Amino acid sequence: MVFVDLETTGATGTVDRITEIGIVEVNEEGEVREWSSLVNPQTPIPGFIQGLTGITDEMVAGAPTFAELAEEVLSRLHGRLFVAHNARFDYGFLKNEFKRLGLDFKASVLCTVKLSRQLYPQHSKHNLDALVERHGLHMPARHRALADAAVLWQFWQVLQRQIAPDQLQQAVSQLTGRSSWPVHLDPALLEALPEHHGVYLFYGDNDLPLYIGKANNLRQRVLSHFSADHRASKEMNLSQQVRRVEWIETEGEMGALLKEAQLIKQWQPIHNRRLRRSSELCTWRLVPMRKGDEEGLQPELAWARDLDWGQQDAVYGLFGSQRDAVKTLREIAESAQLCLVTLGLDKVPAGRPCFGYQVHACSGVCVGQESLAAHSARLQTVLSDWQVKTWPFDGPVMAREGDSWHVLDAWCYLGSAHNQADVQALLRQGRPAFDKDTYKILVSWLPKLGSVISVNDGEVYSVPLPASS
Repeated sequence: MVFVDLETTGATGTVDRITEIGIVEVNEEGEVREWSSLVNPQTPIPGFIQGLTGITDEMVAGAPTFAELAEEVLSRLHGRLFVAHNARFDYGFLKNEFKRLGLDFKASVLCTVKLSRQLYPQHSKHNLDALVERHGLHMPARHRALADAAVLWQFWQVLQRQIAPDQLQQAVSQLTGRSSWPVHLDPALLEALPEHHGVYLFYGDNDLPLYIGKANNLRQRVLSHFSADHRASKEMNLSQQVRRVEWIETEGEMGALLKEAQLIKQWQPIHNRRLRRSSELCTWRLVPMRKGDEEGLQPELAWARDLDWGQQDAVYGLFGSQRDAVKTLREIAESAQLCLVTLGLDKVPAGRPCFGYQVHACSGVCVGQESLAAHSARLQTVLSDWQVKTWPFDGPVMAREGDSWHVLDAWCYLGSAHNQADVQALLRQGRPAFDKDTYKILVSWLPKLGSVISVNDGEVYSVPLPASS
């Protein structure tokens, strides 16, 4: 284990820099070794930070830079459980410092704030000062790196005295995501998993995907499956079956969502239910109808095979079955006092009022108390929230995310490209079948991008869509 604390020039790991590092190393035999160093941040330390930590610009002027300390720090941290208070802060700062040097630092992380909350839920405060007071810890110099790291080592010793070993081990396992790493998986994967956006695939004995998932942090998300398997039968079952893990890194969350939906439709994993292909999509469209001398509109069920999805105007709802479509329309109609008979959802003898009218749930178009035109107008109004959006661009477009381009056409995801040759190759493959989940992703995400580029002529389009699905 290594107990780590940092002092920094500020709170943002991507901008601010480290001014002091303190590390307390504890090996398997319980031997303890302490190490610390001031760090030249190569930038001025704000006055209020100097007042808080006592570390001044003069003190760090002759100190080594992080680049000069990197090898030493890495050797002390490598292969050990990284323990820190508000661990995301310290771990994030070190990852960013190593990243500036072209090094990819990874470690299993234990946050003592979370550990204290889990083991002492009766207390409301779990900051370092609260731990010192509650457990009688010795604090020689607050806001100095080695002193704060040493306090964490003292806290760990208190836990070993106060908490049963099995309970402490279970808490640590849950918080580090290492509780039940499947015996069939190579332990080296623990270090290889990237902390990046992407999609992961779990394979079983027949080398077909059992489960496909999306992650903003691949390492954290994959480990979470196995850290929870003792609490959920689904996770336990998956843990027992998985034999291999693969992953595909993406430039951002949108790319991960699109790739996940695409791969699940392609492979149909047994443990993916929400995004698996359902029966053929259907929707409602409004068609002309007559009632005596009156003209109006009536809903008609339309199937995916008969529509040019994305280009089709004025269709309402995306349903995986006729049953779902009828159920939803009936609920909409009843909430708006529309006539189920006029909508074609119920039947009564000619000239008789519908059942809804008899229980005051219909405004009376069936008995002439409301005009068919007014009824049709109300129908259009209540269906407007369900309208499937028409593709707002003239042909395929490219949406940029990071260093890649997502090629899109008529709400379909053709794939991601890094150059013009990749784009042309995707276009030659043709447009895939319209997919409800991809449509929802794009309707939600395209407005966040602000603009896209036409594949055909390079014109930049602004995205004229509200941020809703």
